[in-house]
Amino acid sequence: MSVIPEKSINFAVYLNGRDLLGMAEGTIPALEAMTSEVKGAGVAGVIDSPVLGHFNSTTMTLKWRRVTDDFMKLYAHTTNEIELHESLQRYNSSSGEYGTDPLYVYLKAITKSSTPGNLVVGDNMDTETEFEIVYMKVFLGNKERVEMDKYNYIFKVDGKDYLATVRSDLGK
Repeated sequence: MSVIPEKSINFAVYLNGRDLLGMAEGTIPALEAMTSEVKGAGVAGVIDSPVLGHFNSTTMTLKWRRVTDDFMKLYAHTTNEIELHESLQRYNSSSGEYGTDPLYVYLKAITKSSTPGNLVVGDNMDTETEFEIVYMKVFLGNKERVEMDKYNYIFKVDGKDYLATVRSDLGK
């Protein structure tokens, strides 16, 4: 392989189109499938089978250096539009050159908890916000890769909608 994906160069976080100043770190939400146990006649054992296109609670935590005006807005019980923009570094071992790929994650998120942080002289406050994610769309290299919309029965990977037949079956 001549192109080696190496690391994240940097990222920015936006709230409803505005830069969230003071961002320190975060983790892109994991999609953990809802599962149920399948066992019985015709199955040689037990299978923890995923429910097509359905996911357990999907959360994300953002950690801030200190309390900001934007952090205080996150206390409101409303859905926030959060955008994560990241620049990823790759190395081409054939040409010896570095390049970048954009990673863009768009989220609709509801605040679950907000911790203003610690009172420590000369240090970060370690302020945190935990969100419940109800919608997520991921672009890698300007190509839509994943879309998950819990309220509208949408789950797409590389353009294939795994819940299209479920919506049809339900008359949606």
